Amino acid sequence: MLQKRATFGSSGHALANIQLFAEVNDPIVSAIVNDCPIMQIAVNEAVAPETAQACVYVVLRGALCARSAAQGDHPHSADEMRILPGESIGELSVLDDAVHFSTLYALQDSELLVIESETLWRLIDESNGVARNLLRQLSFRLRAANAQLRKREKLGEFYRQLSMVDGLTGLHNRAWLNERLPVMVAEAHQQEQPLSVVMIDLDHFKNFNDTYGHAGGDSALKATAHVLGKALRPTDFAARFGGEELVVILPGTDHAGGMLVAQRLCERLRETVIFNDMRMPLPHLTASFGIATLETDQDAEVLLTRADAALYRAKKAGRNCVAC
Repeated sequence: MLQKRATFGSSGHALANIQLFAEVNDPIVSAIVNDCPIMQIAVNEAVAPETAQACVYVVLRGALCARSAAQGDHPHSADEMRILPGESIGELSVLDDAVHFSTLYALQDSELLVIESETLWRLIDESNGVARNLLRQLSFRLRAANAQLRKREKLGEFYRQLSMVDGLTGLHNRAWLNERLPVMVAEAHQQEQPLSVVMIDLDHFKNFNDTYGHAGGDSALKATAHVLGKALRPTDFAARFGGEELVVILPGTDHAGGMLVAQRLCERLRETVIFNDMRMPLPHLTASFGIATLETDQDAEVLLTRADAALYRAKKAGRNCVAC
């Protein structure tokens, strides 16, 4: 429990060591602060105000940390704010007249100068220096908070992008396809530009897995992704649709151009080496390709359905070929 030990005036601490009063030499400021209480708090103890009134806590000795409600009882979070000797916390709660800062805990046995709301307002009225320092501190914290927010946004975007990548092949995944293809279709309609989609399915993949095991199947999918990465333009996109099915998106490409790309992919995949270990028999890996080109008023779902229907026709034609 917090206990009053003394006032600041009888504590022996120097006003100049407190950031809020830096370069403030006004005698009335010293007189006001000298009457403010000092409180002791033990390590790991929470700072619980004795009244509901907002106040500023200045660390004279020791250290505090501020944890948000979301952190709960998990100490040493990257988001926790530490308050060291000379620093303070709670100014904003005084300005807002609401106790809303995070729960405070002592990282060490600490001494705190407590400046109640009415006292801080009196200090601001009496000293331009205190008002200046207060604005400087709030400005610094605002910049720090904005920097932390930008960092979180970048981290969130990083994880969002990571969630759009297929872990095995490194291609985009189905979630990415569901999000981006409708956008690309809408842009193609708006700009009156062609757009083609190629649906790819590895032939007899179950038999391939049965013969070479799932590790071999993984190698085949990785090799296929490598072929796509080497053969496509930087403006093209490849995604793993699911299982052994993949999708290639060709912005700005009409039907004839899409057929050429699909034929090139079909030939290169037929020639690719799946296993680097040449002591293993070279597996015969091929794929079937179905191509569809965007038509007026079509949406992404219809475009994929048409490509899938073309893929079925390629399989029916004997596989290892392209159909439209």
